[in-house]
Amino acid sequence: MKTIAILLIRLYRYTFSALFGRSCRYQPTCSSYTEEAIVRFGLWSGGWMGLARILRCNPFGASGYDPVPEDVPDNAHWYMPWRYGRWTGRHIDPKTRIDLP
Repeated sequence: MKTIAILLIRLYRYTFSALFGRSCRYQPTCSSYTEEAIVRFGLWSGGWMGLARILRCNPFGASGYDPVPEDVPDNAHWYMPWRYGRWTGRHIDPKTRIDLP
């Protein structure tokens, strides 16, 4: 399943994203972030990390340099998957953000 998810991400990156323009507000891009999270932490936890990142990537969200975390959050468990993701941009260094004045 992990391999299929990574192939789908790459398919998106080289087709739809290339056709409609790359406009991610973050570095690395959301597709690269999700792929790396799945490779490092598996489909379940990495997928939730990627979902949280994709939902933050909008005109009202944060922006800037936001790498995949080094470790899974301590309070995250398989039965509470929403705790894997960073749902706000508060963890991003203000020096790298482009949405702040």
